[in-house]
Amino acid sequence: MSIKYKLGNYRSKLRNAGCIEVSINRRRSGEDDGAGPSLKRAKRGEINYVPDHPHTHTDDSLEEERLALVEELKKRNKNVALIKQQMEVTFSLRRKEIVELVPMVSEVQERWPALFYEAEIREEFLRITNKDLIDNFGAAINQHTPRLLKLYRARRTAFPPEMDQLLNRLDEEATDPEEEQTKGLIVGILTVLEDDDSSAPATVINVAVVVEEDIVLQDLPDLPTAFAYLFGLIYALNLQYPKELRYTFETIQKVFMELGTDLSARVRSFKNKLLQ
Repeated sequence: MSIKYKLGNYRSKLRNAGCIEVSINRRRSGEDDGAGPSLKRAKRGEINYVPDHPHTHTDDSLEEERLALVEELKKRNKNVALIKQQMEVTFSLRRKEIVELVPMVSEVQERWPALFYEAEIREEFLRITNKDLIDNFGAAINQHTPRLLKLYRARRTAFPPEMDQLLNRLDEEATDPEEEQTKGLIVGILTVLEDDDSSAPATVINVAVVVEEDIVLQDLPDLPTAFAYLFGLIYALNLQYPKELRYTFETIQKVFMELGTDLSARVRSFKNKLLQ
């Protein structure tokens, strides 16, 4: 209890000093600070949810950096090192916009186009969680896949027949136009197959990530990589997990990526079976 009070006093001092990451979550009855109604606390193991600006920068100076970043991206020969540096400097402004204003993904694409580069998704995820997105996800896949497949086969009668095709092929056929496949899709992965009438297994020609009905990443090498980048974008854009997939993403977050320890009963039960 003493520690609790000491931490409360420390947070009060930080809040009075203008620390954004502390003050952003203080919501009193009748208090109108202009923040969006869906503003929530960091809940997914974020280390840097809404960090303070660097000491030498303000909103205006960081906006200038953002504009310079956009101009750099228009060049044919882009300075990759400069882009990485400017994305690092403007991180606090970007998080403030995304968390406080909750913009549409298309708006984020317009203001922060570099955030949708594969390298910068990895960097942004690292800034937020202090974990490497692809390396940690790949290691978790290698560790858990054999046991996961055994668990599925042991319960295959509890799943629809379509899941057998998913297990055998490890991806999903998509033969309709992309517009139809992405319609109504909040987050997802689109696998494009070669149009071939032969009986041989279809060839995957493109794997893409879809957010708010738009393809934001494509030409990815495989399905696990696409899923990892989708998970990274959920963090980078501060998106909520789709309700119908909340346990799937909770498993990825807390079991695979080890971000957070407060597991739901269903995920805890699955984790125990997975690690037997």
